[in-house]
Amino acid sequence: MPSRALIPFFLCSLLAGMAYAAPDLRNAEAPYNTEAQLAKSLQAIKNSRLDIALNEVDSLLRINPNFKLAHLVKGDVLMARAGAIDNFGSAAHAPRDKIEELRDEARMRLQRALSQPDSKLVPRFLWKMDARQKYALVVDTSRATLFVYENMNGEPRYVTDFYITIGKLGTDKLSEGDKRTPIGVYFVKADLPKNKLADMYGNGAYPLSYPNEWDRKNKRTGSGIWLHGTPSDTYSRPPRASDGCVVLANDDLDKLAPYLQVGVTPVIITNSMEWNSEQDQGERDALLQEIEQWRKDWASLDTGAYLKHYSRDFSSGSANFRAWAKQKQLVNSAKSWIKVGLSNISVFTYPEHPNMVVVNFEQDYTSNNLSNRMKKRQYWIKQNKRWQIIYEGAV
Repeated sequence: MPSRALIPFFLCSLLAGMAYAAPDLRNAEAPYNTEAQLAKSLQAIKNSRLDIALNEVDSLLRINPNFKLAHLVKGDVLMARAGAIDNFGSAAHAPRDKIEELRDEARMRLQRALSQPDSKLVPRFLWKMDARQKYALVVDTSRATLFVYENMNGEPRYVTDFYITIGKLGTDKLSEGDKRTPIGVYFVKADLPKNKLADMYGNGAYPLSYPNEWDRKNKRTGSGIWLHGTPSDTYSRPPRASDGCVVLANDDLDKLAPYLQVGVTPVIITNSMEWNSEQDQGERDALLQEIEQWRKDWASLDTGAYLKHYSRDFSSGSANFRAWAKQKQLVNSAKSWIKVGLSNISVFTYPEHPNMVVVNFEQDYTSNNLSNRMKKRQYWIKQNKRWQIIYEGAV
């Protein structure tokens, strides 16, 4: 049995700064079973109960034989039995970079197990979901966690969450090949089955709509940002190990799949989770009123009132505000009447931009000489205490 003096040092680099309490596996939520069992193993090591620690980690490996972190913990337990360990992953000749990646994974998984957010909290990003959006995803890169929320009459309700991996160099993607994960509001674009993919993508892949309109407006480049699985010989990857994609263990990707709707499900990626407040409720209501006033002003053929809803920084494709205004004045001069209907409205606040939101809706437009129905997306920004449109275009 190793001395008790060695064991706290063995855990100190892993658990530094964490308020530690052994989780009760009998009450563990399903998404936390892996993290809870890992934490219980480490707690047993801390308490010099290496037999319990070995049983827990062996149980993990029976379920997930390719779980590299669990193999490392098991090796440390066996070395601790012989008194031949002084730190986490201290095996002789072990590659330092790989050990450090596994340490990062252990820290992140422990954080997930020991600091679970209140499931009743609502992310501030999900101001309004439309009826077709059965679920929404929020990726908190600081917690290496993907949260799933169900649409309950337009309001989000927590369902589950999963450990994830992001880009090797973190977030705030700017250019092709920078190995960063983008921050923003995206949508699932496609469902690529396993038999159409290389093994590195695991059980499937779901491409996201990066770059979105805001990315292109800010000259961000690159493509191929996907939700996908892990290679067949790998259970999970360290928290920063992808080329920019959001990566899940294959069994977690399989559990996530039923929540995804191609072209419908929003995926909001943020550097840190923010929670809804009473102020957000007031801001949301004010924005919805502004959207309704925009619709009325358009339908009234009062082009001046209609254009006041647009920021001077507005753009739509290659058209700036001046070109947009000129075109709308020309079009409206040929109209004797207009009717505009909006339905299936969704509103998502933009990460890192507290005064900007993405609005999606179906627009039903009829006039004396034209009738059409289309899906439209707008970006609204709050400037000088007023919401205005900074981008508008068809989806």
